[in-house]
Amino acid sequence: MSLPAKVLVANRGEIAVRIIRTLRELGIASVAVYHALDADGPAVRAADEAIELTGETPVGAYLQIDQIVAAAVGTGAEAIHPGFGFLSENPAMAEAVTAAGVTWIGPPPGAMRAMGDKLTSKRLAAEAGVPILPGSDGAVADADAAVAAAERTGYPVLVKASAGGGGKGMRIAGDPDELREAFELASAEAAASFGDGRVFVERFVQRPRHIEVQVLADGHGTVLHLGERECSIQRRYQKVIEECPSPFVDEQMRAAMGETAVALARAVGYRSAGTVEMIADQRGDFYFLEMNTRLQVEHPVTELVTGIDIVAEQIRVAAGERLTISQADVTLRGHAIECRVYAEDADAGFYPATGRLALVRFPVGDGIRVDAGVLEGGEVSSSFDPMIAKVCAHGATRSEAIARERAALRDTVLLGVTTNTAFLERVLATPEFGRGETHTGFIDEHADALIQTPTPAASELALVVTAALASPAFDRRWTVPEPLASIGPWIS
Repeated sequence: MSLPAKVLVANRGEIAVRIIRTLRELGIASVAVYHALDADGPAVRAADEAIELTGETPVGAYLQIDQIVAAAVGTGAEAIHPGFGFLSENPAMAEAVTAAGVTWIGPPPGAMRAMGDKLTSKRLAAEAGVPILPGSDGAVADADAAVAAAERTGYPVLVKASAGGGGKGMRIAGDPDELREAFELASAEAAASFGDGRVFVERFVQRPRHIEVQVLADGHGTVLHLGERECSIQRRYQKVIEECPSPFVDEQMRAAMGETAVALARAVGYRSAGTVEMIADQRGDFYFLEMNTRLQVEHPVTELVTGIDIVAEQIRVAAGERLTISQADVTLRGHAIECRVYAEDADAGFYPATGRLALVRFPVGDGIRVDAGVLEGGEVSSSFDPMIAKVCAHGATRSEAIARERAALRDTVLLGVTTNTAFLERVLATPEFGRGETHTGFIDEHADALIQTPTPAASELALVVTAALASPAFDRRWTVPEPLASIGPWIS
């Protein structure tokens, strides 16, 4: 068995650049795909070849299975890596790829289907011995059935869509009246977002911590885990800051969570990289949430702490090779933190921001890694997800990682578009975050300290500087960094 000679990356932005970096290190040629809005983007610049996609919308272009498969066949790409988002968890995409004689760098379609439905995945998790939250026995048919389930479970409860994710189709209810309304809202949102209005009811954990376990599996019987990440700093169920390892998890809890994650991966015949997401209560009891059958946005913190290139392992597994590591080889060294830099105004209700980036400077230094999806002069539009970069820091201790991450955020310069870097630093600066006292409601609980109203003078100065930098008269005597150089070192 041998690695592919050429791989098509079916994605865009920072994750496409990140995958291309590993392809280059493995001596594998890369093919990028792009919508016209991304024609001069970092992924196109970094790749060896690039093929344009068309669609009714920019996002829709990256969902064209036939075009992507045809691009792979036409360029002689032997494999396709989907990154995350878009088609990464679509079993039909995996089947179309393999039907065309191209290798799918991801899990088997059967595992994707099993874990893509929350009701099915919850049942399989229970059968594999993974703790699950008490709740309804499958989907609830109507509001009365939801109330009946809640009477057995106890309030508060969470109404959750069976399909999809990203916080859509989810509502919390504290009594029967709230639950009836929550059922109607959640099922309607689920139907509109995913074409599947089924919802179920489960106990809502107060002040939960969101903790996930990274797993790797090959086709030769090896399944292992790379420890855990904590992703409790969220806004509307969307992760904002992640860290590895969790300050809440001790060795005993880590071993228990790892064993259950591995058991679930074995139960569904998993291969490739995947993540078993769990929630933990304040006592340390943990429960299955879902399994993401793809590479996670926050995988860099695991790579920084373990020294393992997860994408490289995915490529090897897809080629039929064995994992290059065993469970005994996995050691967590130090601590890493990732902040998601969004084009948004956190102080104005997290309103999305757009514009042209007049100046782009990312931090460098010991323990710093930046995965970036933008270049100087590039346009940030509302057509795609607002995440434009991931700024990560690694240190020997958690406190050192926090200090480096705060400095890295201060050294991140993205003029021309409002970003959330100042907000992220304020989160890291709270005494509660420093003590590791986090939970999924952290941002709402500390909103008074985290959200600030900019002074008129500061706002006016930002406008003046941005306008000056965007002017054709502005003297640029520095070199715009290459895409692969701008994302920094992989492993600290």
